[in-house]
Amino acid sequence: MISLAAEQAIAGSGVFRLVLAGGNTPRALYERLRTLKTNWEAWHIYFGDERCLPAADSERNSSMARDAWLDHVPVPQKQVYAIPAEMGAKAAAAAYAVTLKQVGEFDLVLLGLGEDGHTASLFPGNDLGQGVGSPVALPVFDAPKAPAERVSLSAWRLSQAKQVLFLVTGESKREAVMNWRAGAHIPAHAITPRLGVDVLAESILLEG
Repeated sequence: MISLAAEQAIAGSGVFRLVLAGGNTPRALYERLRTLKTNWEAWHIYFGDERCLPAADSERNSSMARDAWLDHVPVPQKQVYAIPAEMGAKAAAAAYAVTLKQVGEFDLVLLGLGEDGHTASLFPGNDLGQGVGSPVALPVFDAPKAPAERVSLSAWRLSQAKQVLFLVTGESKREAVMNWRAGAHIPAHAITPRLGVDVLAESILLEG
């Protein structure tokens, strides 16, 4: 799906705008992308969320993506737009909003799903930034897992995409997926691109 999305975007506009998921789930996928035959110079990489840790910290999503994939392919460094979360959540959210100001619809957004239904760093009980005109990026100060301070693209901005793919692995996520498909208003439910979402769960692609 990523290869096809890239091919179509590059053929249509000369640019492929991809938003990466963090955490451990997408690591194997990113490692496989090292061998993809594509015009890497056309790729522009963004991040759905980031942990407020030092820039080179191995627990950052940007560090994982570089280690697993981006340091092994010739995507221009200036086209990898890491969230400057080392600045602190509030300042980093404001800075990333400026970075995205001239960026239109994403071509593909990759997201994960937590056991509690969270996606990116949009957690139950928090402002998801779902309404039209919501902030592009949100500071998060009370994530249930350390570090508590993070930055996340809002649900509204994540929904501004031609395609959204949720990557879901592990038996522990099954209940969250079932609740979501039954209409439960978990944070993932707030991601509403115009063409709907796809869910890749246990290697089975489900149309959302």
